[in-house]
Amino acid sequence: MVLQLHVWGPAFSLPSIDAQCLAAIAYCSLALPKGSWELVATSDPSVSPTGELPALQDGSVWVSRFRNIVDYLRQYSDGEWDLDHQLDETGRADSIAFSSFIESRGQILLDLSLYVSSQNYYGNTSPAYGSLLQWPNQWILPPKLHGAAKARTEHLGLSSLDLQAMEEQRQREHSAGVAAGRIPKNLITRPRDTVSKLLGRTAQQNHFRLDALTGEFFEPLEAMLGQKTYLLAATGDDAPSSLDCIALGYLSLALVPELTFPWLRDAMRTKSPLLAEYTERVRQRCFGQAPVEVAHAFSPQSAPSSQLPWRTPSRISVAAVGSTLLDTLADATPLLRNVRKYNSLKAGAQSPDADLSGLEKNVVAQAANNGKKDMYASVATVVGGLALLVGYMFHIGMISVKAQGHGEEEGTEEVSDMDFNAGSAADFLSVGGL
Repeated sequence: MVLQLHVWGPAFSLPSIDAQCLAAIAYCSLALPKGSWELVATSDPSVSPTGELPALQDGSVWVSRFRNIVDYLRQYSDGEWDLDHQLDETGRADSIAFSSFIESRGQILLDLSLYVSSQNYYGNTSPAYGSLLQWPNQWILPPKLHGAAKARTEHLGLSSLDLQAMEEQRQREHSAGVAAGRIPKNLITRPRDTVSKLLGRTAQQNHFRLDALTGEFFEPLEAMLGQKTYLLAATGDDAPSSLDCIALGYLSLALVPELTFPWLRDAMRTKSPLLAEYTERVRQRCFGQAPVEVAHAFSPQSAPSSQLPWRTPSRISVAAVGSTLLDTLADATPLLRNVRKYNSLKAGAQSPDADLSGLEKNVVAQAANNGKKDMYASVATVVGGLALLVGYMFHIGMISVKAQGHGEEEGTEEVSDMDFNAGSAADFLSVGGL
């Protein structure tokens, strides 16, 4: 059976808008023989049982996340499709360490560049998702991804890149000033700032932070690469490893996109020209020289010479639409959202893909169960308290029920009226003896 790799679809001339998906595509293009796999721009995480992309489908078996996909392909092919077969123990340890480094540091920079930077998100990233997603996901998923990226980078103190949040904060301060009588009501509000003006006025500090973040990410990789063809290869060797695939996923999204505010691309070209050249070279080997367009994923016949084995994704079903809407409604309801969070935590711990011991799985599952129990106890306490309050109000006469009847011979029904004897808070407390 042909393997299918489900990914987020193309954007910015790349075959996917997601770094992990780009890494998985690169690995499959280098390791798997032609005709053994297909590439599907699903762009819907719910297609996978784990709710994540990239996801490799082998019949009824689904495997998510880049590292799990690499391990599965190695076992599936008895080591034939293993790009790391030439690495010794030290090389494999370096691959794992640098992969973790790239994923953690690279994701933060991509979050800042593609999502937190308002000009890039609203001018480039959000429209890219709009061209990939079907209704209703095109209205639901981008704000979710945007919010998640902002939450992941909140600790960095670079919120000034988010012009919308800065403008909302400025308006709140302005309104507070008007309410306090410090600012005349007819004061004309200032025009919206651009990122350049905002950083130039308030953020020499932010410039230093961005400079430090990009330097901490690019410079170690530049030093590791040196004059080699690939990161872990010997000088002159032409054998890429899985580390090159994960590096390509993150570095290509830093270098290739034409963004409104390309601070990350400029930093990469300025600080690490060898790394930029390496990224472009590996990109062409894995994805082809021609830019990838959205039409290539949805109409593979429009790109007959494409190096990637695109397969037309299936249309979203009515059941999937309903499920998406119900999930969105549940996430908007605090009680249901918490229940789903604990269920997801427990399911993730019990998943075969989870790299946890039996004891760790039991601990996580127990923590999820205890969290749900505490939540239900809190809800029961609130409901019980409200019931007692209403009962007490009946008891002291603040709420009374009066029955009025007109007799059966008149053909009228008996009607019950509820009267609320409103009183002041002082009356209520005095009746209760408080």
